[in-house]
Amino acid sequence: MVKINRRAFAAGSAAFAFAAPRIGYAQKKYDPGVTDKEIKLGHTNPYSGPLSAYGTIGKAIAAYWNMVNDSGGVNGRKVNFITYDDGFQPPKTVEMVRKLVEDDQVFAIYQLLGTPTNTVVQKYLNQKKVPQLFVATGASKWGMPKEFPWTMGWQPDYHTEAVIYAKHALALFKDNLKDLRIGILYQNDDSGKDYSGGFLDGLGRENQHLVTAKVSYEVTDPTIDSQIIQIKNSGANVFFNDGAPKAAAQAIRKVADLQWKPTQYLANVSASVAAVLKPAGFDNSTGIISAQYIKDATDPQWKDHADFKAWQAWMKKYLPDANPDDSGNVYAYAVSATMRHVLTQCGDNLTRANLMKQAASMHQLEVPMLLPGIKINTSATDFYPIQSVRLAKFDGEKWALFGDVLSNEST
Repeated sequence: MVKINRRAFAAGSAAFAFAAPRIGYAQKKYDPGVTDKEIKLGHTNPYSGPLSAYGTIGKAIAAYWNMVNDSGGVNGRKVNFITYDDGFQPPKTVEMVRKLVEDDQVFAIYQLLGTPTNTVVQKYLNQKKVPQLFVATGASKWGMPKEFPWTMGWQPDYHTEAVIYAKHALALFKDNLKDLRIGILYQNDDSGKDYSGGFLDGLGRENQHLVTAKVSYEVTDPTIDSQIIQIKNSGANVFFNDGAPKAAAQAIRKVADLQWKPTQYLANVSASVAAVLKPAGFDNSTGIISAQYIKDATDPQWKDHADFKAWQAWMKKYLPDANPDDSGNVYAYAVSATMRHVLTQCGDNLTRANLMKQAASMHQLEVPMLLPGIKINTSATDFYPIQSVRLAKFDGEKWALFGDVLSNEST
């Protein structure tokens, strides 16, 4: 069992059991963090503090690598996943990442969670030429290979997601556009600016006057009631909720308490049935629209899919005490399967440069628990692995998908 404390936890490996051929090289090449028997990956996560709901992601990643290690590791090497609690405090992240790189000597930083927390270590990791791979944030800045060749995102970027919401809202009101009034709640950091900026871009310059309120909140705010009252009082009949899980749930409840009935869009990062919609109240959440790119664990349509069955078996064996309805567990499984693929492709050439090369060489890759039709593509100039989503509406029990796959190119 992996033991976790408020300070940190170090874990072994676990993974989706797909068969992958060993890729051989004439000569083994290793950078720090790699031996014939081990690959060290470093990570930080807010296991404590206001965003501790995201802690499930780190725990699930550890459980994934435990599964991989039990099945023989990656090309015969066990993955030593070392994760520390940064409490979503950037100064703490700096301290923990320096420890991971300089003391623990990890091969790469993987899935570090948060936009401000990744931002404060991005220059340091790029100067050190340490991969900052598949960061757990959709801010646009993670796809800039010219400026930051050692940093890559994974999930759809927030800007694109918000553009899609705005275009959907315009389509809903296309016959009565003058009646559309939009209120935006956003987190006061780069992620929130990406989301709010994307929504404005999706509206187009000619329609940005339709935004009647654009209100920020801090992750440390105990409540966001005053912000929701301000947005309602602006006359908005469309509400875009870019809140982290705790704030998002509070916002949904407050909307209901005020007997306000706008069309609601919820940022994907808070679309968890277990972590957000259940605490907010399923009745209060019914009708909310969000973007999806991974399979909803509460949706029975996936029950006969092979990857869903494998995910359920993994949950029962490696995360028996976790909430199976929490989308963070699905997310962790899918992103870790991506990392496993990249490590496998490296073969015995486990240098940091080759790791980034393989990460930038994924073409039409399908990994477990992504929605059908959504594939991973990267190149030396494209550091955005997933650029497609589908819209879904919460029906009171689960997310119900509707419409076609929407991609960055279509926005």
